[in-house]
Amino acid sequence: MSVDTALASELRTTVMRLARRLRNQRSDTSLSLTQLATLGTLDRHGPLTPGELAAHERVQPPSMTRVVSALEAAGLVTRTDHPTDGRQVLIAVSPAGKGLLRDDRMRRDAWLAQRLRALDPADLATLRQAAAVLDKLAGS
Repeated sequence: MSVDTALASELRTTVMRLARRLRNQRSDTSLSLTQLATLGTLDRHGPLTPGELAAHERVQPPSMTRVVSALEAAGLVTRTDHPTDGRQVLIAVSPAGKGLLRDDRMRRDAWLAQRLRALDPADLATLRQAAAVLDKLAGS
């Protein structure tokens, strides 16, 4: 096994374990991970058309239609007419959706911060650098 393959395997395993631990800290498990990710995307990028949202989440438009319908039924997103294209609508996070995201993020951030407090300063510095590198990997 080459160094890159070994590192890839180690990173994949570690990131998956950490992601699973963070998922276990979710404050509202009534939403699927796709629904939660969709809310997060809308929160970060602002109102989007269903097609734009599907592209961001890398899912097919019919799948996004189902996700948005479920989120709308739960009162977590709103639909408004597109200001320049009468054939389109814009999807945005509702106040209830923003509250759910805030609570979910606070809970998971608190869980992770508690674990970070147990690390020494050198490990924290390494993680600060690694976070930027992992963000590059996630965006590629």
